[in-house]
Amino acid sequence: MSKSKPPKIAPLTSALIISIAITIMVYVLRGLGILGFIPGSILLLLIAVSIILSIVYSIRPPRRL
Repeated sequence: MSKSKPPKIAPLTSALIISIAITIMVYVLRGLGILGFIPGSILLLLIAVSIILSIVYSIRPPRRL
């Protein structure tokens, strides 16, 4: 039996996933008061980066296998 390799994830895809994960984590931890010292502008910057990356991800041409 041949072992199949997992598909490679594009750098833009991994950046989008990491950006969304960090944004959600900071949002939840700030809401719980654990990261209450972080200013709201940092959270807005993270949300803006996530939105920009998702727009770029959606308009880029699909990758052929």
